[in-house]
Amino acid sequence: MYILDKIKSQITNNTVVLYMKGSPEIPLCGFSAKVVNILQSLKVKFAYVNVLENIQIRKMLPQYADWPTFPQLYINGELIGGCDIVTELYDNKSLLKKFEKINCVEQESSTFYALK
Repeated sequence: MYILDKIKSQITNNTVVLYMKGSPEIPLCGFSAKVVNILQSLKVKFAYVNVLENIQIRKMLPQYADWPTFPQLYINGELIGGCDIVTELYDNKSLLKKFEKINCVEQESSTFYALK
């Protein structure tokens, strides 16, 4: 139960959370890299969790979210989806609108921080 509480806390206490393989500096899968590139191109501030270093989260998050793959992007506690959905929302400009609405677009460049 502790891991589910931790996941809920991460998603609730951070406006934008990306569960990914690797880190934004060194993504360890192409899908994670693509989502990071999208977030950085939009200059979004986000938290991330490297699921390769957090095995319990990697096992439990798909059950919690009812979403089997990584990456998983959350905005304001809501699962947005994985790489394909994030890419589609980016392409049709609705992802930027979501970020602007919650005021998490940075002026200079994207910033990110790790969650443990």
